[in-house]
This record gives sequence, C-alpha cells and structure tokens, in this order.
Amino acid sequence: MSGVMKRMGMIFRAKANKALDRAEDPRETLDYSYQKQLELLQKVRRGVADVATSRKRLELQLNQLQGQSAKLEDQGRKALALGREDLAREALSRRAALQQQVSDLEVQHQTLQGEEEKLTLAAQRLQAKVDAFRTKKETIKATYTAAQAQPRIAESFSGISEEMSDVGLAIQRAEDKTAQLQARAGAIDELLASGALDDQSGLAKDDIQAELDRLSGGTDVELELQRMKAELAGGPSAQQQAIEGGGAAAPQDAPQQPQSHPRFEK
Repeated sequence: MSGVMKRMGMIFRAKANKALDRAEDPRETLDYSYQKQLELLQKVRRGVADVATSRKRLELQLNQLQGQSAKLEDQGRKALALGREDLAREALSRRAALQQQVSDLEVQHQTLQGEEEKLTLAAQRLQAKVDAFRTKKETIKATYTAAQAQPRIAESFSGISEEMSDVGLAIQRAEDKTAQLQARAGAIDELLASGALDDQSGLAKDDIQAELDRLSGGTDVELELQRMKAELAGGPSAQQQAIEGGGAAAPQDAPQQPQSHPRFEK
C-alpha cells in the first residue's frame, strides 16, 4: 500500500510539473524576476535615504550641542572675569556634559556615515545588476519570441498547422462543390440536347431546326474553304467567284451572256 501511494504521488507530481511547464511562459517569469529586483533596489534606496536622514539629524544635533558648548564656555569666561568663580565652574560643568554628548553623537554620526556609504555602494552595484539583467531579459525574450514564431511559420508553410489545415479543408470543399456543380450543369445540358429532358422555357430547338443549323454551319465552312483555295490559286476572278457565288453552282445549260466591256474615249 505504501508503494502504491508513493507511485501515485510521483505520477501526480510528474503530471503537475508537466502542466506547469506547459503553462509557464519564460517571458512572464523574466518580467516577474525583474520586477522583484526593482522592488529590492527600491528598498535599498529607501534604506540609504533613511540612513542619510538619520545622519543629517545627528549633524543638526551636533551643531546645536556645539553651539551650546561654545555659549557655556563664553558665559564661564565672563563669570570668571566678574569674579563669579562658582558660576564659571557651573558653566564649565555643563559644558563638559555637553561635550560628552557631542562625543557620543560624533561616534553615531561616523557609524551612520559608514552605513550610508555601504548602502550607497550596494545600491549602485544592485543597480548595475538590475540593468544587466534587464538587458539580458529583453534579449532572451526576443530570442524566445523568434524561436516560438519559427515553428508556427514552418507549420504554416507546410500546411500542418491547425489554422492552415482549416483553410486547406475549406478550399478543398469549395473545389469539390464547384466540380460537382459543373458536372451537374454539363449533364443537364447533355440531357437537354439529347431530348431526354424537356426545356420548360420554350427555347429548346426541335430536330429539324438543329439539322438546319448544322447544315448552315457546314456551308459556312465550305465557303471559307473555297475562298482560301481561290487565294492560293492567285486568280482574282476565281476569288471573286468563290466569295460571291457561295455554295450554289450555276446551271450547265444556262446561256452565257457575252460580257460587254465599256469603252473609254481618249
């Protein structure tokens, strides 16, 4: 039972991995990674800004304490000049306490300044990495898009893609229907010509009219043949006779009239 459960778990994980791999788009993954790097860079920059703000606040406190220390020193000197040694001692005592605070703030200021420099350097390095990753990301995305398009183009040229297969089937069906309609129209024309079907429009020809049309067409061919023979013989009279005489020949016993030629006077 344990072996069956392990096998089922392995099959499930394999199918889930395959489904995820099929659903995953590398371009979306790269964009997501780039977005996370930008967020991290933004946090580092915010940290640099916070440290710089704290450092600036310590500098203001230092300036204020140093100003108070200088003021107490001046007051002690004036009190000593007036003979008030007790006031001068109190002023110097307060100045000493301020100097201790100034020393502590200076140590904190140096520490913050060092942290600020480290964070600034880290932000610069991270910015360079993000820029490099962005360039590589766009290159990979362009390469992946081109590689993804190549099989589709090849499938389109070969006609094995789903879209092109549908188009090819539609063209084949149209050609089949066209051939079927043409064959049907030809069959109906043959049936009408043979008389197997009646023409309800009243335009059909009977047998006598069809024979007359056939003879008329044959006569036109005979006339054209005679004209061509006359042209080959080179006789203008024969050519004129072939053209004007038509298919009817003159009777043999008809009397021939002498031709009269007009005379031209000089």
